[in-house]
Amino acid sequence: MRRTASLVLLAFAVFFAALSPLMRWYAFPRLAKIPPSQYQDMVLEAKPATLINYGTMKAQQVPKVTIVQTLKGNVAASDRIEQTAGCDVVVWDTLSYVAGSDGKMVSEIPERYIFDAHSQAPVHATGEMVDGDPVRRQGIEYKWPFLTEKRDYTYFDAQTRTSAPIHYKGTRTFHGLEVYYFEQTIPWTKVPLPKKMPVKGITPQAVEKMGTTRWYTTKRMFWVEPVTGAPVNGQEIHKEELRGGDLLPGGGKVTAFAGHVKMRDDYVDSTVALVTSQRTLVLLLTSYLPWGFLVLGAALLPLALYLEARSRRPGPGAADADRFTEPQPQPTPTS
Repeated sequence: MRRTASLVLLAFAVFFAALSPLMRWYAFPRLAKIPPSQYQDMVLEAKPATLINYGTMKAQQVPKVTIVQTLKGNVAASDRIEQTAGCDVVVWDTLSYVAGSDGKMVSEIPERYIFDAHSQAPVHATGEMVDGDPVRRQGIEYKWPFLTEKRDYTYFDAQTRTSAPIHYKGTRTFHGLEVYYFEQTIPWTKVPLPKKMPVKGITPQAVEKMGTTRWYTTKRMFWVEPVTGAPVNGQEIHKEELRGGDLLPGGGKVTAFAGHVKMRDDYVDSTVALVTSQRTLVLLLTSYLPWGFLVLGAALLPLALYLEARSRRPGPGAADADRFTEPQPQPTPTS
């Protein structure tokens, strides 16, 4: 009976010891992924801000500029692209809607971002775009990979339609979470005018014919929870200018928008709560279960060996039984 139990425990010890690396290095890369149907919205504000008045073509200070970012997973598009991509694909249709203090639209930039659901690496397919312009992204956007590393990454900038390094600047604590802090600075760059202008009757083509161009610079900051790779806070010190042409008095330049853009506090709190819950699920696959299985296997192994040794040891009455053997018949003496 002891030997049967020892063999069973030995089998379980080997099973759990083998399951530990399989859970971390085989199951996790396949199970941890972004759902294709994800929906998320975010509100950011710049208070105060500088905004152009298109009536006078002069910059003026306003109490607040609001940026609403929506992100919606396109399941139909991801299913279609997966047929030829050879990997699990997520398609995000996003919209950045900028509104002034009066609630009127300042700019509206749609995007389609296509990426690998597991690694967050970009997947190039028809439909990848920014504001209707086809793009070919390099690097990440919106989200870092699971198990983010302490290093620089390549980050895509939607305004310039180009990618540039975003630099790891250290580990910090944010709302009780250990996070990695990243910064990216985009120097003054000529960028396209939005397809949808805030003033009726003015089109990007008409502005360009007047010789007026749009320029942009920003300092981008992210606080990223490294287990999930999700930013829990984001800020930008953002500035846009219109330069030259007949649209501006004297052909000079004017600030179109400038401000320190920050996530609204209630959205920071909800994002931290969401990321904290998702962090636990990722840790189950990368730490809790692998280490738990390894410890369980290590504990079962000596117990199995102990029972095996007990099964081979003679019983307590075996030696006495050898001494009390049946007496042999004695030969009969002869006369």
